[in-house]
Amino acid sequence: MKALTWQGKRSVSVEEVPDPVIQEPTDAIVRITSTAICGSDLHLYEVLSPYMHKGDIIGHEPMGVVVEVGSAVTNLAKGDRVVIPFNISCGHCFMCSQGLQSQCETTQVKEKGSGASLFGFSELYGSVPGGQAEYLRVPHADYGPIKVGSELPDERYLFLSDILPTAWQGVKYADVPEGGTLAVMGLGPVGQFASRIGKHFGLRVIGVDPVPERRAMAERHGIETLDYSKGVADELRSMTQGRGADSVVDAVGMEAHDSPVASFAQHAAGLLPDKLAQKAFETVGVDRLSALHTALDAVRRGGTVSLSGVYGGTASPMPLMHMFDKQVQLRMGQCNVRRWTEDLLPLVESDADPLGVMDLVTHQASLDEAPAMYEKFQKKQDGCIKVVLKP
Repeated sequence: MKALTWQGKRSVSVEEVPDPVIQEPTDAIVRITSTAICGSDLHLYEVLSPYMHKGDIIGHEPMGVVVEVGSAVTNLAKGDRVVIPFNISCGHCFMCSQGLQSQCETTQVKEKGSGASLFGFSELYGSVPGGQAEYLRVPHADYGPIKVGSELPDERYLFLSDILPTAWQGVKYADVPEGGTLAVMGLGPVGQFASRIGKHFGLRVIGVDPVPERRAMAERHGIETLDYSKGVADELRSMTQGRGADSVVDAVGMEAHDSPVASFAQHAAGLLPDKLAQKAFETVGVDRLSALHTALDAVRRGGTVSLSGVYGGTASPMPLMHMFDKQVQLRMGQCNVRRWTEDLLPLVESDADPLGVMDLVTHQASLDEAPAMYEKFQKKQDGCIKVVLKP
């Protein structure tokens, strides 16, 4: 089969690789019909390259049609249409029973001190082959895959794999008071959905992003927007009786703009041999924290900051005195996809499309075009906000 493989920093290519096969009774094989490029994939493309191996199959936002199931899989059959959550969870361990599927004890990558295994996301999360491919082996298929109908287009369902529940969890964790104000830092795909979910919940939503096309997309859905600048926290306070937003979702993460020192440190670590680079990330690694620090500045006293953007630093400086003085609450974590499935399915299937899932994709491409799409997405060229690949 064809699959998109990691070849080096800022280098991916489509290669012929062996077809996946059933390895465990709880496996399924899925023929991929749509698979998206996620902002988190860019972390592998750039910052987290020391944890990647040449030939790794990447991608963690796939859906498709079941072509084979293992002997223990009774909830799926050949021909079923499914969305595949990006985290691999068993559904029966202690963590899964608590709604913390991203911490699944059955698939935790204990040798790296990480949570549940993820599709296509480096040795930090199990080096499991990903979904930017023609076929995908799905472990724990007796629990993970989300079975969907056959009438609606893929784009109605595809984002249930990651970014839609990630945004939903981010807003839930933000715990905005009824009728309150939610600020969203970053209007990439997760930020777009977080903003729309906030509006769906009846909140005032203010989105912040430096890219005009992203602000324009948010404005189509009734979101107030601000250009990102050094004074944006002051602007947010001026719009909220001088207090700041009740809650802030940081949908940016480790590769924020305006963090030149951390950017240099990430680049320097990435030049080391892999084992040394891993050690550097795990002991002195720092993130680009401008978006997070802005969120902590812009939230009101007693408010909540919710992190949906991915961070990877272990020595990132935090303004703890300021946070303590303001009584800021901080929530974060990989999304527990299956926890939110039943809440989201009726919304993506609704004729009204209340979360605007059909107004996110800016680029569709074949799998062969994926390398060019990665570059375009990373450089924010051609109004690129969300790419869907069609294997």
